[in-house]
Amino acid sequence: MIKTFINGEQLPVNPFEDLTFSASVNSKDYEIVAIGDVTQIGNRKLIEVEIKSLFTDKEYSFRVVERPKLAIDYVNMMYKLLNEKKPVRFVVTGDKTDINMLCSITNFKHSQKFGEEGEYYYTLSLKEYREYKTKRVIIQKPKVQQPKPVAQPVPQRPADPPKPRTHTVVRGDTLWGIAKKYYGNGSQYTKIFDANRDKIKNANLIYPNQVFVIP
Repeated sequence: MIKTFINGEQLPVNPFEDLTFSASVNSKDYEIVAIGDVTQIGNRKLIEVEIKSLFTDKEYSFRVVERPKLAIDYVNMMYKLLNEKKPVRFVVTGDKTDINMLCSITNFKHSQKFGEEGEYYYTLSLKEYREYKTKRVIIQKPKVQQPKPVAQPVPQRPADPPKPRTHTVVRGDTLWGIAKKYYGNGSQYTKIFDANRDKIKNANLIYPNQVFVIP
């Protein structure tokens, strides 16, 4: 036999309809050039379930609690749980069913038909509740430290400017080969050509024993 409980209290009449649980995810769509729309899948949202049933003082054959409370007491219990602002435990057992969820009550509404005393049709909406804890963060102000006295540096004699690199041309040298030797890239030969225009008239004509500055 199916039994349905809210916070340990068995409901006198099981839900009229099959329980339907719904869940979705926080997904976002983006448009990427040359690809089109893509979806970024986010985290799962909270599971929701809705119960439709009856609180009654009458002894129906489908009532599952032998000695239930008064129907109005169940209605008052639901409002009490709402007012407490605390999660409730939703449990369904029996016939190979095992549901045990911590939930929040998101909505409860009930109605009473004229002429039907002691009968309340109701809809109860539940949403999965995830427990969480907040952490208290204490921000400490940094201690102000007095600056230590700094010794004045002794003036130093300026260093001699570095001597420029030079290359003495040997037979078989080319500006391309010299540039590759010093820069790792022969196409940088124009640097050497520009720095030695007083010695080089034609980049394709250089002579042994010429001394070029390598910038």
